[in-house]
Amino acid sequence: MVLAAGTRLGPYEIQAALGAGGMGEVYRAKDTRLGRTVAIKVLPAELARHPGARERLEREAQAISALAHPNICTLFDVGEDIPSGPLPLVPCPYPLSATS
Repeated sequence: MVLAAGTRLGPYEIQAALGAGGMGEVYRAKDTRLGRTVAIKVLPAELARHPGARERLEREAQAISALAHPNICTLFDVGEDIPSGPLPLVPCPYPLSATS
């Protein structure tokens, strides 16, 4: 699933796709509440239906939020977008590192 620019996931408005891998798709998005640009990771629709994949994303978010290091992204939020069905998402700062 590729989200089109302008798609809303809760308060986040998709601007562009950044990449995809086995456990998620990453997009540049606008946090419309705070007016900042974020990178947002979402589970692909086919994985979002599987409780194990959703639990893994939640564990990943919990692990990231417990760490504080300049080479690890800060987690801004974790949640789900509901309009078309649950779509787990994890937003963090964009660019992802100072060297990006």
